[in-house]
Amino acid sequence: MTTARRIFANNIHLNILEQGSGPLSLVFLHYFGGSALEWQFVMNPLANYYHCVAIDLRGFGNSDAPPSGYSVNDMADDIAATLKTLQIERAVVIGHSMSGKAALALAARQPAELQSLILVSPSPPVPEPIPDQERQKLLQGHGRRSGAEQTLKNITAASVSENVKEQIIADDLRTSKVAWDAWLMAGSKENIAGQLSSINIPVSIIVGTSDRALPPDVQTKLVIPYLKTASLDMIENAGHLLPWEVPEQLADFILKKIWAG
Repeated sequence: MTTARRIFANNIHLNILEQGSGPLSLVFLHYFGGSALEWQFVMNPLANYYHCVAIDLRGFGNSDAPPSGYSVNDMADDIAATLKTLQIERAVVIGHSMSGKAALALAARQPAELQSLILVSPSPPVPEPIPDQERQKLLQGHGRRSGAEQTLKNITAASVSENVKEQIIADDLRTSKVAWDAWLMAGSKENIAGQLSSINIPVSIIVGTSDRALPPDVQTKLVIPYLKTASLDMIENAGHLLPWEVPEQLADFILKKIWAG
């Protein structure tokens, strides 16, 4: 059973979804315009083995949306504060897209509790290659259902249910404007590559072969060259939203990576 609650971390209230128990915690982080809810079908089988926590990052989902604090390292601060607040001593952090970049920033600090990273189509540590026209379209489309519907088409390849489509659209529409603009105008353009040489833990990357938002070659060209310990796997015929599109396959992948040590 999944429990939703708000915690106070890094001087703001963050919403989390929690399920399962055990000495190892799996900490799930969502994509730009998403929320912790994207992980519910992945967490269900994994909670049989581990303590699972999915976080709404600041400005997304049901978390607070303060006027500032949206840089990549600010996001890493919020994640670190959540681990401390929840008294997590051993963690695998699983970051998707935007939050994959924040997970890398966190790992660069070498926190003692962090065992490994699993990154789902992560945003690269260098500026994300978003075409200017697309960036402007996203900025202007904030809060518009037509824009959210178009984004849904762009970032999925495998079919999802009508209920899932509506949740993806709802998450997009409830994203705060401050978080939306901050990622598009600043966070996605940040270059944190210089921080990554200190990452010594395993980094497992997985991407859909039909991902049009961050195609597989983004990982091979703009992510893996900065990491000493990275591996890359792919899921055939899946797009950018693997937690929604292929949750069972993604959960299996996560289990295999953890059990492989």
